[in-house]
Amino acid sequence: MEMSAAAGSLGMSGHRQHSVKRRRWGGLRQQWKLLGLFEIDQQHEFYSLTCMMKEGLAAATQNTIDNAPTNELSDDDFRLKVTQIHKDFTMETFAGPVFSSLRGSLGMTEQEYQQSLCSENCYLQFISNSKSKADFFLTNDKRFFLKTQNKREIKFLLSNLKIYMEHLRKYPHSLLVKFLGVHRIKIPHRRKKYFIVMQSVFYPDDRIIARYDIKGCEVSRWTEPAPEGSQIIVVLKDLNFEGQSITLDQQRPWLLRQVEIDTHFLRRLNVLDYSLLVAHQPLHHDERHQSLSFATLIMRTKKSVNPGSSPVHAGIAAVPGSVPEDDATLLLCKTDGSCLMQSQAEVASSDGTLQMYSEHAGPGSDAAELPDFQAQNRRLLPNLKNPLHVIDGPEQRYFIGIIDIFTVYSFKKRLEYLWKRLRYPGRSFSTVSPQTYCLRLSHWVQDHTK
Repeated sequence: MEMSAAAGSLGMSGHRQHSVKRRRWGGLRQQWKLLGLFEIDQQHEFYSLTCMMKEGLAAATQNTIDNAPTNELSDDDFRLKVTQIHKDFTMETFAGPVFSSLRGSLGMTEQEYQQSLCSENCYLQFISNSKSKADFFLTNDKRFFLKTQNKREIKFLLSNLKIYMEHLRKYPHSLLVKFLGVHRIKIPHRRKKYFIVMQSVFYPDDRIIARYDIKGCEVSRWTEPAPEGSQIIVVLKDLNFEGQSITLDQQRPWLLRQVEIDTHFLRRLNVLDYSLLVAHQPLHHDERHQSLSFATLIMRTKKSVNPGSSPVHAGIAAVPGSVPEDDATLLLCKTDGSCLMQSQAEVASSDGTLQMYSEHAGPGSDAAELPDFQAQNRRLLPNLKNPLHVIDGPEQRYFIGIIDIFTVYSFKKRLEYLWKRLRYPGRSFSTVSPQTYCLRLSHWVQDHTK
C-alpha cells in the first residue's frame, strides 16, 4: 500500500515536472511565435522533416559539385529528375543543373549554398500571416527561405522555368524572387512533400525597421502593428503603408521600369495575387553623406565580392558587383558578353550604385531600346555579395522583391472575382484579372515612390 502510494506520489511528481517543463516549453514557443520566428530544435514538430531536408540537400548539392555542368543548358537539363535514396526517405531534385546555373549567375558557389542550407544550426520556422497552408522555413543565417508547395504549383514553376531563366538573363536585377532549387521528399507511408528553396528578399535583416506585403488593393489589407518598441516581427500590408512613400530620388525611374517589366512578365504567365515585399532601414551616416568618386566606387565594388567566387558565364550578364581583381577599370557587361567602358552617360550615385542613363529610360519604352538597362543598377553592400533586392535612397535602404507567383487565373479564380465584386462593391480586392493586377501594382509603385 505504502509502495503503491509512493509510486503514485512519484508518478504525480514526475507528471508535475513534465507539466512544468511543458509550460516552460510552451511559453518559449509562444515567445518565438510572437517574434515571427521559431527555432526548430528536437522538440519541434518539424524537426524530423527539416533534418531530412538538410540531409537531402547536402547530398543533392554534393552531386552538383561532383558533376559540375560544363556545357550550355539543354532541354534535358530542364526535364532532369535525380533521385537519391537515404535511410528513412528518398529525395528527388528537379532541374538541378538549371538551378545550379542560376546560383552561379548570382555569384553563389555550390559550397557556400551547401554550407548555408546544411549547417549544424537549426532552421527557423517563419510564422506567416499568409492564407496559404504552406510551411515556411528559414536557414539559420536567414539567407534562404524553404517553402512547402503543392504539386500544381511545382508543376507550374517547372513548366515555366525556361522563360523564367530567360527573363533573369535579360534582366539580372529583376525583382522576381530567385528560386534556387525544387525538391520532393518521399517518406514511407506518408504524403510526398514538395518544397522550393528561395533567396530571402529581406537579407541581411539586422536593422530592418518595418516589413510590408503589398498587393495594391484594400480588402483584408490591414495587419495590427506590433506594440511600439517591441521586437515582434510583423509583416504589414497595404493599408498600413498609406501616408508613407519609398524615397529613392535617382533610383525611382529604374524601379518603375523594372516593376513594369516584371509585372508584364507575370501577366504573360496569366498569374495574379503576387506580392511586392518592401522593407526599409536607415542608412548609416557615412553611407548618406559620402562623396563617392569613380575610383572609390571601384574599391567598394571589390570589397563587396570575394574574388573568384562569382564567375561570369558566357551569355549571362555579369553578376552585380563583380570586378576583376587585377583590373583598374570597372567593366559593364551586356548579355551578349561584350563590355562597355565607362562613358559620360554613366553616373556614380552617392550610395555606391552605378547607373546608366538613356533618353529612352522611361517606363513604357521597349527593352530593345535599352542596351545598357541590365547594367544600369548595380546595387552593392559593403562585405555582402550581390544583394539583388537592395536599393538605396538618400536616407533609407529598401529591400524590394516580388514573391508568390503561382496563382493562375483559373475558372475558379474568375468565379471568385465575380463573387467579390458583389461582396465588396466599389472596393479593390486581390482577385482580379492578370492584366488589371499588373497595371494596379505598377500604379501603386508610381503613387508611393518619389
